[in-house]
Amino acid sequence: MARVLVLYASVDGHTARIAERIAAILRDQGLEATVRSADAVEVLWEIDGHDGVVIGGAIRYGRHPAWLEEVVRERLADIESRPNAFFSVCLSAGGPGAKPEVARGYVEDFRRRTGWTSRQTASFAGALLYRRYNPFVRFTVRMIVGMAGGETDTSRDYEYTDWDAVERFAADFARRMPAAGTPAAVPAHREPAYQ
Repeated sequence: MARVLVLYASVDGHTARIAERIAAILRDQGLEATVRSADAVEVLWEIDGHDGVVIGGAIRYGRHPAWLEEVVRERLADIESRPNAFFSVCLSAGGPGAKPEVARGYVEDFRRRTGWTSRQTASFAGALLYRRYNPFVRFTVRMIVGMAGGETDTSRDYEYTDWDAVERFAADFARRMPAAGTPAAVPAHREPAYQ
């Protein structure tokens, strides 16, 4: 059975939920999937034990976590040597005041910072988890979201993720995985496809 590592960098837990859903779909497709936070020490050796890798990160204040970028830069050759995919999670990708061009810019920025052009790429709308934020983050996020025309009632949380799109992304990745024991061909470089 082919093994896939689903590596994520979550700020408030929503990107971790998306990573778990991706892993569940991969398992439904007959693959073995391991979900791991990119800041876990196991990441230093786990990529080597997997046939494919899916990496995802949340945007906070206009950038993916620096520690996710560092992991990708350090393990770039290993990531590129196997089937790979990247997903970005941000409010610009969907929901009120969505700005898909901004979401694409975050992905491009990540590509420039890491040197990695993934074989499969997607941007998913995230969530406003006002009730989990500390007072400073709640105030700052409310101000930013309000300027974009989004939800500003901080007494509740809002989820904008298109879970069907997440499942399609995972199923597409599963179809691209070689059968267990079959070496993966590394395709020619191509530009990322955005969703």
